[in-house]
Amino acid sequence: MFQSELPRYLPTADELPCSDDTPVDNELQELIPSLLKSILQILWADRMDWFFGIDMGVYYHPEQPPIVPDGFLSLGVERFYDEELRPSYVLWEEQVVPSFVLEVVSVTPGREYTSKLDDYARMGVLYYVIYNSKRRRKPKLEIHKLVNGKYELQDTHPFWMPEIGLGIGYERGDHCGLTRDWLYWYDEDNQRYPTPAEQIKQFQLQAVQERSQLAQERMRSNKLAAKLRLLGIDPDE
Repeated sequence: MFQSELPRYLPTADELPCSDDTPVDNELQELIPSLLKSILQILWADRMDWFFGIDMGVYYHPEQPPIVPDGFLSLGVERFYDEELRPSYVLWEEQVVPSFVLEVVSVTPGREYTSKLDDYARMGVLYYVIYNSKRRRKPKLEIHKLVNGKYELQDTHPFWMPEIGLGIGYERGDHCGLTRDWLYWYDEDNQRYPTPAEQIKQFQLQAVQERSQLAQERMRSNKLAAKLRLLGIDPDE
């Protein structure tokens, strides 16, 4: 639970700006977290105890500007608390610190490897994930786990996060007509969860296979009926 020394007056989410009004300078900063969220919307469709925010201000103190991660996941909160949805994520209202924060490094690095590490550690974010597709000699994906108040860099991916019940990693795939490395969720056996587009294709393939099977059964039935008629037997009787 969020713990902090807060002033007496605490503004509500409706009274606070939705973000810092800083536009993203790379489409991946929106596409990557949106893909992760779309997978969760199917995977956890029956669960109402989680929230995934994209480019949304996270307020930790009413007198400080919000931190605006590219994506974050909170567990144990209302997925929707009314039809207007959340304008921002306010810790003193939610009382739950995000368990997972994602930063996608853009053309111009924005303190992802420096001060944001300290900010998220002070906030108590359990997993801080940084993805930088332009890295060559260093890992593109850094997964930091908060241990005794400090982040420890994990050396595997996909990496299983038992407290969340998901693994995080990347591999080459297709999304929005673009083939490249994308971030995905994984199960405990490092099996990737399919995207919505992949599930649609799978359902379509199953439908085609079922129609083909029905057509083959109909052909066999017609052939059998023809043989019975040659023997003077009415197949309808």
